[in-house]
Amino acid sequence: MPAEFHSFLHLLFIGIIALFPVVNPIGSALIISPYLSKLSEDQKKNAVRKITVYAFCICIVSLFAGHWILELFGISIPVIQVAGGILICKMGWTSLSSDQQQNSDKRIEGEKDAAATDISGQLFYPLTFPITTGAGTISVLFTLSAHSADKNWENYLINTFAILLAILLMCALVFFFYSHTKKIIEKLGVNGQNIANRIFAFLIFCVGLEIAVAGAKAIFH
Repeated sequence: MPAEFHSFLHLLFIGIIALFPVVNPIGSALIISPYLSKLSEDQKKNAVRKITVYAFCICIVSLFAGHWILELFGISIPVIQVAGGILICKMGWTSLSSDQQQNSDKRIEGEKDAAATDISGQLFYPLTFPITTGAGTISVLFTLSAHSADKNWENYLINTFAILLAILLMCALVFFFYSHTKKIIEKLGVNGQNIANRIFAFLIFCVGLEIAVAGAKAIFH
């Protein structure tokens, strides 16, 4: 099956290249590091595991049922882009404008239990959606789903399996980098962490703005 194998590798490569910049596991890991730093090691592992599972579920639903869900509610992809872009911008702006991180670090040790309770309600929103898997990821998966469509059932299964592998790889990268945020931050140092957080917060704001603008352009065109 050389032709089918070539198609499989081609779509797998496209899926990885298309998903990596929108999922951005490295940048997202630094963005959520202030949340995870409040947790003990066991709590962090549990939180990262749940975020990874949530991200995988969002990707699977977007791949297989997203089109019908949008049709059911009468929502177009550009509208999803605008709404998701605004949410991402909000998260980026909050990180940029926050001056309380260094002060709150002094109180982390005495507030771990409360922090863990608080973050448990934030694992899906905003840590999974829209930070880890947002409108950009959903849009890419919609596009990949349309690209993989084939009247031949065997070809469709092969193409879908390729996209699933790309999703699994992205989730594995999310799990790895989210689990090792502490090591990444230790290598950066306190000043490096603050600089990196600000830079990535600005980039997240820009990505959200770009997604929202792209959606707005599609709506008006």
